[in-house]
Parts: sequence; C-alpha cells; structure tokens
Amino acid sequence: MSRSSDTSAEFHEFFERHYAELARFAHLLTGETEAADDLASDALVSLWQRWDRLRSADHPLAYARGVVANMARERIRSAVRERRRVALFWSRSPEQVEGPDLAAVLDVRAALVRLPFRKRACVVLRHALDLSEQETAAALGISVGTVKSQTSKGLAELEEILGARAVGDFATGRGNR
Repeated sequence: MSRSSDTSAEFHEFFERHYAELARFAHLLTGETEAADDLASDALVSLWQRWDRLRSADHPLAYARGVVANMARERIRSAVRERRRVALFWSRSPEQVEGPDLAAVLDVRAALVRLPFRKRACVVLRHALDLSEQETAAALGISVGTVKSQTSKGLAELEEILGARAVGDFATGRGNR
C-alpha cells in the first residue's frame, strides 16, 4: 500500500508533536526508561498502520494514549509473570532472599509502580500529563466516573506510601519531573 506524501507529512507532524509525551506517559506507567521509548515507538507504528482511518478521527491522540496504556499493561503483566516464575524457581533453594525494603521507597515514580495499573494510569494522565477527566476516560476506554474514583483512590494510596506533602507536590505538578 502506498501512502501519499500529504498523509506521510501529516503523520510525521503527529509523531513529532506527540512522541515525547507518549514516551513520558509510558515511562510513568512502567517506571522503565528504556521501555518507554520502545512502547511509544511501537504505539506510533501501530498508529501508522491505521493512519488512513485515524487521521480523520476526533481524537487520534487519545487513541495513541490508549495504545500505549495497553502495551504498558501487557509489558507489566509479562514482567510480573516472569518474576513469579523466577521467584518460584528460587523459592526451591534453601536460602530465602528478603523482599525489597519498602520503607526505602520514597520517590513518586517508585510509589506509582506500586499502584494497580488503572489507578496509576488515571493518576499519571490526570496529574502528570494534566489531561481532563474526559480525555483520561477516552485514553483508557473507561467512564469519567471511573476516572474520578480511580484517581481519588490512587492519590489516597500514594499519600499512604509517600505522605500528604509529597502527593500534594505530585498532584500540583511539582513532584513529577
């Protein structure tokens, strides 16, 4: 299938305008810098394959965010499965290894990784990327009410982990850099 130069230029402009945000979103969801670039790139490749249909959609960026969120979710699930397999393997050894020192987890990104995926995605989209409740709902394919409740619950969990001041800094944009 050949694409017109107008279509290619339009996608290139979309890529240039939104790649960094999509990579940042992926990083905040996964906590992995290297994975963030891969996820953003893979999402944009997926968009390019459907660009003829998406370019006329009302919110192609919301669709792109949804693709990144789904890819990040799958990456996290795969990592969790792998960790379980490794833990099962090592649990058979006579030496037990202590779990991570959760009291030492103080920074916002590490705390975000501890949230369930939907809460983390809502908090990141609302407060790190400053999206509206409607934009967040569209990106994740959930209702505005779910965005509100998941964001509220996610911030409450972050407050338990980090303390009220750190969460206030994150929610106002001072702690997410």
